[in-house]
Amino acid sequence: MILAAGRGERMRPLTDHLPKPLLEVGGRPLIVWHIEALRAAGVTDLVINHAHLGHKLLEALGDGRALGVRIAWSAEPEGALETAGGIAHARPLLGDAPFVVVNGDIWCDADFAAIAQAASALQADGDLAHLLLVPNPAHNANGDFVLRDDRVGDESEGRLTFSGIGAYHPSLFDGLDPDAPAKLAPLLRAAMREGRVGGTLHRGHWHDVGTPQRLAEVDALARKKG
Repeated sequence: MILAAGRGERMRPLTDHLPKPLLEVGGRPLIVWHIEALRAAGVTDLVINHAHLGHKLLEALGDGRALGVRIAWSAEPEGALETAGGIAHARPLLGDAPFVVVNGDIWCDADFAAIAQAASALQADGDLAHLLLVPNPAHNANGDFVLRDDRVGDESEGRLTFSGIGAYHPSLFDGLDPDAPAKLAPLLRAAMREGRVGGTLHRGHWHDVGTPQRLAEVDALARKKG
């Protein structure tokens, strides 16, 4: 699943007329970088949620055939449903198996094949999530979660930043109203307290494209990468 329903307030005025995942870096929309990376990793059945200017995403990507994937669309009300709410809303499209989720407004060279492999190991009575963490960027200097060996916890010291890329078992979202906003962090913290969240550290490229300045910086990097 690619999360593409956010409003992108910090990116205005660019997002007044275009959803943030369609902003281009290196000559391609952010979301197309993800689709191509997922396809290369063997992940070709995709769910994409949308709200703000969602019709433009549908117009740009359609059913995904031109990019070698199959896209199912999960429409949300204007204002969207937050991360966990959006996933809960899309569960009928996601099915009963664990799945990979990636934020549509980041740019990275993460190993999606490894994330998909981690997803396949999740179980309803075992680990419910596997998170990809990254070194803290300047805009999130205090980090989010701690990685000890392959376990993710919520301690206050030694935190890393959650990349917005993870694998989840559907049962993590049991009990959520599929039509109500819900944040992901409380669900993850509850699972962490039970020792049911694994993780890995990614030291490669990862950028949260949250402001026009960061968009320009990532555009320059992407053009070098090709």
